[in-house]
Amino acid sequence: MARREHSRYELEQKLAGRELEPVEIATALDALAQAGYQDDQRFAEAYVRYRGRSGFGPRRVAQELQQRGVDQALARQALTTQELDWFELAGDVQYKKFRGAPTSFAERARQTRFLQYRGFDGEHIRYALENAAGDENN
Repeated sequence: MARREHSRYELEQKLAGRELEPVEIATALDALAQAGYQDDQRFAEAYVRYRGRSGFGPRRVAQELQQRGVDQALARQALTTQELDWFELAGDVQYKKFRGAPTSFAERARQTRFLQYRGFDGEHIRYALENAAGDENN
């Protein structure tokens, strides 16, 4: 059975639901971290790989990491150290969804909104749309 990594915050929430004392929870989580079973840095790196491969951009992934209680510095580090090319990923997501370059201003706006929703920055979106336009001309 495959298990996924959990952030410290996620584990705190799960254990709090079992009506344990906060001191007991903190002690247990400290022991897990000390033994190397729980590590927020490892969680962040695994999460970035997973969500990036699922077609989500760095802004969305960073927001989700924040919701999972990961420190912003750890999240930033995980987003930059992963071997993901966010530009290429934005292009792949755009192609998978739309199969071509936008043919009108309204279509360009629709594709831009979709890529923004997926968490890509403006420069990633510009690259994806310009690259899609370049593909159609070949």
